[in-house]
Amino acid sequence: MSILFHITLYVILPIFALIGAGAFLHRKFKFDMHTLSKLNTYFLMPAVSFSNVYQSKIRGDTFLQILSFLVLQSLCLMVFSTGISKMAKFESSLSSTFKNSVVLVNSGNYGLPVSQVVFQQNPLGLSIQVVVMIFQNLLTYTYGLFNSVSVDKAKFQAFKAFLKNPVFYAFLFGVFLNAVSIKIPEFIWTPIENTSNAFIAIALVTLGAQSAFLKISSFSLPLVLSLIGRLIFSPCMALIIILTLKLDGITAQSLFIASSFPTSRNSSLFALEYGNHPEYAAQAVLLSTIFSMMTVTTVIFSAHLMFS
Repeated sequence: MSILFHITLYVILPIFALIGAGAFLHRKFKFDMHTLSKLNTYFLMPAVSFSNVYQSKIRGDTFLQILSFLVLQSLCLMVFSTGISKMAKFESSLSSTFKNSVVLVNSGNYGLPVSQVVFQQNPLGLSIQVVVMIFQNLLTYTYGLFNSVSVDKAKFQAFKAFLKNPVFYAFLFGVFLNAVSIKIPEFIWTPIENTSNAFIAIALVTLGAQSAFLKISSFSLPLVLSLIGRLIFSPCMALIIILTLKLDGITAQSLFIASSFPTSRNSSLFALEYGNHPEYAAQAVLLSTIFSMMTVTTVIFSAHLMFS
């Protein structure tokens, strides 16, 4: 109960405060959603991608264990979501958003605060979550972005559109500067950091604006499948992978918990930017975040029982 209270107070309530602010402001002032979308995609996302990669510190065996787990889990989720979308006969744009809603995880403004609450006595848990967040950035701006762009374009055209997105280059530039240990001057780093810090607030306000006129009168099949895939199938598959790789201790706990986080807000931003059922995408983000209060708490409790 204590963990549920802390997650609600320090994670869920701040998220929904910003979403609520975005919904209220959009209803009152009618935001230009096209401008908001471009602001997120071409200014804020490149900054947060670059800064996260540039500041990454984890090295060695722990990093290889984490990376092995994340690659296997992501592949399983891709296969699962692709198979479900084909079985359900979703059309291409709906399939794209559904796959992103299952594969892409909110490991930033949700995952980091949860890890701070759960692993406040053990910094390794939080460090692992930082690696998860960086991996999710890479997955988001490769698989997630290409998945969204390719709906209305041939594969070659989609690849060209993908290469025009600045987020990919920001990520590669961050990897390069990190690898060669080049220190960025303070007068350059300060605006990059400030822009990166603004991303969470603006992204959640944008999600709120997307959700301002949402009406969820019933749970559609794609929405139910998104919630099942993200909140139930993902941690179950993660547990199998953890046991297969024989991970234990804080590493196993942290990765198991990270697998249960709700759908990434970026999936709704991509859906808005490329016109792939943005209302459904916003619903998946909102409802997975609400239901995660119970599912994440259950996974945290289970992780402590199994891997302490």
